[in-house]
Amino acid sequence: MRKNIAVIGAGYVGIAVGTGLLSLGHKVSFIDTSFQKIKSLQQGISPIYEPKVNEILQKYKGNYVATSSYEDVLRESEIVFICVGTPVNDKGKIDMSFILKASEEIGKAIKKIDNWILIVVKSTVLPGTTENYIAKSIEKYSGKVRYRDFGLAMNPEFLREGTALSDFLAPDRIVIGVNDEKSKQIMLELYEKIDAPKIITNIKTAEMIKYVSNAFLATKISFSNEIGNICKKLGIDAFKVFEAVGLDHRISPHFFRCGLGWGGSCFPKDITALINFAKEIGEELKILEAVVEVNNEQPKRMIALLKRHVPKLRGRRVGILGLSFKPGTDDIRESRALILVRELLKEGAEIIAYDPKAMENFKKEFPNIKYANSAQELIKSVDVVLIATEWEEFERLDYSGKIVIDGRRIKAAEKTAKIYEGMCW
Repeated sequence: MRKNIAVIGAGYVGIAVGTGLLSLGHKVSFIDTSFQKIKSLQQGISPIYEPKVNEILQKYKGNYVATSSYEDVLRESEIVFICVGTPVNDKGKIDMSFILKASEEIGKAIKKIDNWILIVVKSTVLPGTTENYIAKSIEKYSGKVRYRDFGLAMNPEFLREGTALSDFLAPDRIVIGVNDEKSKQIMLELYEKIDAPKIITNIKTAEMIKYVSNAFLATKISFSNEIGNICKKLGIDAFKVFEAVGLDHRISPHFFRCGLGWGGSCFPKDITALINFAKEIGEELKILEAVVEVNNEQPKRMIALLKRHVPKLRGRRVGILGLSFKPGTDDIRESRALILVRELLKEGAEIIAYDPKAMENFKKEFPNIKYANSAQELIKSVDVVLIATEWEEFERLDYSGKIVIDGRRIKAAEKTAKIYEGMCW
């Protein structure tokens, strides 16, 4: 059954959720405070880079609107998804300002309408936030009561940038956190076309599932990097080690990605927030603190490998291939390339960088370094190459005559470089 759905926040999550719902046949209204994002969506163009999203926006252009008006949209909506950002502040705690502002605006809008509406929190929030902050804010500004006048659900996202749309439509699981039967049934009906296990929990449990999932994945990468660092010293290929280890059905091969470490919009903020939240309730997450420490050390290890071959970096031309935190996105948040550039600038190196999608975003952080027009142009113009992101096109390059320090296991570099150093192999 076709539903009218509002999506608050036109960032990575909101765009993926909105376009995913469009492709399932629903009518979607995007709400955002950014004039540029609204204008872009009205033209059928995604404000962020994500594969296949523009095709969906063009195909279903008549089935969605983009606006900054809550009241106009919510008057016609049956379900509202909150998809705004929840970054961490300089103290490592979640910045609640965006989500509380959205809650306030929802409350003010539904105060003026009579229809029952389901509020679904898609943003990543700590256990207790939906009930103790978001719902209370909506009640305060609307004068209405949860479960009687409006529904409430927590539906965490498990979307990977670069594959977010396909992840939404073909997920490993759908987690639905609800405390009332009506909200539960509406959520099950909404996702009935998606063939995936539906895990029904209470709201607080659903909030926790998201954090535990990201924390475990980050732990798996940092664990593989610790083992990879040992393997490097012993002349062992860590990828071969984990190829065998991963065949154990209790372990699985996924996310044993030795190398430069993890970044992005989710792992760093979510793990930091969980560590600080645990401290507030009198617990110490020693394993996760070590996970973060290991991850922070990996870029420094790449610089140390570089110095084995180029001891004095001042005045040397160093190329960085890959600026996004992972392939398939233009997102540079917590990218390992950011750390590499800072360290290289301290050493006085001349940096030339290239990325297929993320250079414009990177230029906002580092406008004064040089940028190449292509990956092959970069290779020709530098003394040494650092590979920081595993874009597919990097496998089609010729690295002949160059020193390459590889943080992502690019086979073409391993085969063709004059001198090749892998971080964990």
